[in-house]
Amino acid sequence: MTPKKLFNLFAKCEAVTWTLLISALLLRAVAVDPILVTLAGGTHGAIFLGYAVAALLVGINQRWGFGLTALAMALAIVPFATIPLEQKLNSGSKLLGDWRKNSSDDPRDKFWIDQLFRWFISRPIFLILVLIVSLTAIFAFLLLLGPPDQWFRDN
Repeated sequence: MTPKKLFNLFAKCEAVTWTLLISALLLRAVAVDPILVTLAGGTHGAIFLGYAVAALLVGINQRWGFGLTALAMALAIVPFATIPLEQKLNSGSKLLGDWRKNSSDDPRDKFWIDQLFRWFISRPIFLILVLIVSLTAIFAFLLLLGPPDQWFRDN
């Protein structure tokens, strides 16, 4: 899977899960079972985290720089904002190319983050396992915190 395919997949999935979550919230408002919000919220949360990781990996691989990478990650917070970004990146050259598994003459390849990145990208099964464990831990921690609207309430 190329960086472009990975980013496009998660950008679209992020928008779809926003649709599911908003639809479930609207249905809950008209007295449909609130379990739909739980299911849609959990699905959206998992895809949200996956999109953030995909944006980070692709941003590092494509050398977007901190600003564009952070923007790509932050746009997941805004409903459907990943779609215009995906279209903008696809219209330019920001998603072209394959994974950078080998060092080149580019001086940026000497930075520790690029070396670590290439090490993980060259071991995709290990990378996927690390990501699954890490994202599961983050997801479990967020579930422990409860719904975001209750994070800062006094009990």
